[in-house]
Amino acid sequence: MSIRFPTARAHLCVAWALVVLPWCFPFTTGPSSALLPWLVAVLASSGLLLVRFASLFATSKGDGGAYSRPSEYAAQAWLIAGLLSSLIALIQYAGASAAFAPWINYTEAGEAFANLRQRNQFATLTNIALAALLWWTVQPRPLARQADAYGAALLMAVVLALGNAASSSRTGLLQLVMLIALVAWWGGWRLAAVRRLLLVFCGAYAAALWVLPWAIGLDPLSHGAWARMQAGDAICSSRITLWRNVLHLISLRPWFGWGWGELDYAHFVTPYDGPRFCDILDNAHNLPLHLAVELGIPVAVTVCGLLTWLVLRARPWQETDPTRQLAWAVLALIGLHSLLEYPLWYGPFQMAVGLCIVLLWPRSAEPASEKKRRLMQWSCALIASILLAACAYTGWDYRRISQIYLPPESRAEAYRGDTLAKIRDSWLFSEQVKFAELTITPLTPQNAEHMHALAEDLLHFSPEPRVVEKLIESALLLQRYDEARINLARFRAAFPDAHDRWAATHPLPF
Repeated sequence: MSIRFPTARAHLCVAWALVVLPWCFPFTTGPSSALLPWLVAVLASSGLLLVRFASLFATSKGDGGAYSRPSEYAAQAWLIAGLLSSLIALIQYAGASAAFAPWINYTEAGEAFANLRQRNQFATLTNIALAALLWWTVQPRPLARQADAYGAALLMAVVLALGNAASSSRTGLLQLVMLIALVAWWGGWRLAAVRRLLLVFCGAYAAALWVLPWAIGLDPLSHGAWARMQAGDAICSSRITLWRNVLHLISLRPWFGWGWGELDYAHFVTPYDGPRFCDILDNAHNLPLHLAVELGIPVAVTVCGLLTWLVLRARPWQETDPTRQLAWAVLALIGLHSLLEYPLWYGPFQMAVGLCIVLLWPRSAEPASEKKRRLMQWSCALIASILLAACAYTGWDYRRISQIYLPPESRAEAYRGDTLAKIRDSWLFSEQVKFAELTITPLTPQNAEHMHALAEDLLHFSPEPRVVEKLIESALLLQRYDEARINLARFRAAFPDAHDRWAATHPLPF
């Protein structure tokens, strides 16, 4: 009996869907809002590995010649994701997102971030999609289709420009300038089709900065990326203040850092001479600084030096192939974003970097031998199987521990009684379980010692007011007044409003 393989079109559609899904996935649940979208990205990556397995298997049977390679579906999928997200963003900007719940994340009118839940991430996607659109524009096609294809490209450029403008992202504006500079460096500006496309995009973007706010009754001079760039941020929430604080933390532990995941704890316990960033600080919003503050300057210099060496060795400025130029452009966009925030902590951007590495990986002119093809084929299957199993276990455990964060009547039947005891054995999400225990357990003289130890531990997980309050209250019950004074001063510095509310109802014995 012969095996029938999916058509090349079906193969392409599956690959498109797997790349697009993580960018547009609208759902989140439980105590860690980023986990479910990240799991979807890992599952999609597993799916792409299985698509590659199927392609290699079909090739070994002489039936895979027409199957799409990553170079053929990645750019198209990024473009589709950018267009869909831009349409979602325009719905959000108009204040109509509630009508499409739960498929579109809710925002107030005048705010837009698609289903990525953060304006700069969405703006980066629109710029990735613009790079993919430029790639699509220069692809060879029959003469009879060129006019229609270019007209469609101009329309897509307008949609992406509207999405980028709706995001009001200053990062998106900086990325657009960088992308235009890259196109000019690679000689794309000399191509009339590319030049006109970028001019249409920039014109639509500039017009949208004025038209979009005006259309919903807002002042264009006080809304949008350009207005935000002129106005700046409040001192306590600006990146300048954040980076100054991080540099101070680096100076305290320059060699080995504070430890991975310890930045928020370090920020809470450290006093500053100047302005203090007024929120929980779990990322330095700059990849080199983040590596330095958590792992130490030597590790940061080594990692950044290695990446710089790899880029210089690859000589991206000499690229002439549009697909490789696209990959470098996407990496540059994510790299610029990583100097201002932390996109690499999120699944869609991790997938994008992985696809770029695949696109840039050197390929031999000779066809792969049967032995090498089999090795690649079964490696894809093995890695995909491991990822799928890991996702299945993680999803099961996360759903289990999330029950404690639901009202009892909304929990799964098996977890409606004695919930905390049933989930305490989780090792992937032990910190989330401890946090739930701390916040739902009343503090008494009998459990003060345990609650104090629990609160001290959770300062390293989430040093937020609820944790700090339990830490101070348990210290007072245990008559550890010196420790209570120290943490009270930290509480007042880090969360002055929360401190004042707490102090108004908790008289101190000293």
